[in-house]
Amino acid sequence: MSAWTVVMGTSAEAAEAFADLDSVFALEGEPIARDPLSEVIRVELGGLRYYVKRYWAAGKGLRRYLGRPRVKAEWQNLKHFERWGIPVAPLVAWGLERRAGAFSRGALITLEVPRTMDMAAIATHADPRLADRHWVEHISRQVAQATRTLHDHRFAHNDLKWRNLLVNDTGELFLIDCPSGDFWRGPFLRRRIIKDLACLDKVAKYRLSRTQRLRFFLQYQQRTRLVPGDRAFIDQVLKYFEGRE
Repeated sequence: MSAWTVVMGTSAEAAEAFADLDSVFALEGEPIARDPLSEVIRVELGGLRYYVKRYWAAGKGLRRYLGRPRVKAEWQNLKHFERWGIPVAPLVAWGLERRAGAFSRGALITLEVPRTMDMAAIATHADPRLADRHWVEHISRQVAQATRTLHDHRFAHNDLKWRNLLVNDTGELFLIDCPSGDFWRGPFLRRRIIKDLACLDKVAKYRLSRTQRLRFFLQYQQRTRLVPGDRAFIDQVLKYFEGRE
């Protein structure tokens, strides 16, 4: 059984190239990333560039047999983000195939957001924008708002690293790559929230000032100053990866 969707309005050339899973898995393009579960290639059609992510396993461990396959989680999470007003790379096509009820393969395709760079690359290349406090403030506010929106919906990204944050040349933020995000409650949500914030701070602590990091926390908390309990929360975030880096 196979289910495959191509969004309305896709160009005729792209719609033909992305017609079904057989066509998508036959595509050749520029290799971008690869891991034991999936690969990403970039293809250009009609002057537009697309990222094609192809999965041949449902997930790691028990997720290979139970729960949502990672590819389904990824496209569903991107749709959640769109509904919540968080900018993402536009979905063009998605779907999966099962054989005898078990996951066989799947894919999702997104349209490239032009003139973007991920925040990890910006940090690695010592981009001069990081020295511009107004630019940092602008991006920080967007990241804080997007993160708070996720958490207000009881959703944790679970891999909220700088490499999954895209910024274009006009300073607009886009979230990408969220196959392990999910909804949580109670102490499980609290733990995941701390992890999300700790993931963001892994690079921030080396690239941003203490004042900028504190300002981000206050933006996330939607306050102008710390209140009782904030220091303990910050301490949990700072210690989350302690001994694991």
